[in-house]
Amino acid sequence: MVNFERMWSRKDSGVKDRFKQSVKPQTHLRGRLDSATRALDLQSRKLDIALVSLKDKDRLYYSKIIDALRLHDRNRAALYANELTEVRKALRSINQAKLAMEQISLRLNTVKEVGDIVVTLAPAMSVIRSVRGSLSDILPQADEEFNSISDMLGSILVDAGQMGGITLNFSAANEEAEKILTEAEAQVERDLKEKLPSVPGVPTPTSGHEEIRF
Repeated sequence: MVNFERMWSRKDSGVKDRFKQSVKPQTHLRGRLDSATRALDLQSRKLDIALVSLKDKDRLYYSKIIDALRLHDRNRAALYANELTEVRKALRSINQAKLAMEQISLRLNTVKEVGDIVVTLAPAMSVIRSVRGSLSDILPQADEEFNSISDMLGSILVDAGQMGGITLNFSAANEEAEKILTEAEAQVERDLKEKLPSVPGVPTPTSGHEEIRF
């Protein structure tokens, strides 16, 4: 639907090298956490660019729906409404991913102890996996970047666990990850309701009576 291939293909030639260097055992954990945070922040900025493009499409399709309704062309209005539905699904997914990543980045910045690293990274990795899944169809070009971040966090988690002799509580980690994602989803729904105009009910071309509402 939206082509962001160029944006994600313009990668710094040193990004992969920095990822590789970050997973060396002798590298200090704090420095590797900082590298992971910078990688997350970079992806967050790229998501901002994607959101700008989608918001432009949202305004375009909305105006086309209104124009079609003014011309009493409800079939065309319904087609544009379907397109707008897909755009808003993508907006929700990207906004949720961005908010979740910002939460992870914030938590990584506050980590001080080895034990905190384990407690923080376990849910962080779960969140990253969820983000990858939700964006795979929308931004397939970003998958490699998220995979690199996931590998980086996984390496830090393993080393931190070995250094601190800490056993990971997967149940608690999954609960914390779910909390982060749920909070992000709720925030996105509130923001979209406030910022995006609702669209008049439009009969679909096939049904003649079923309405599409936003």
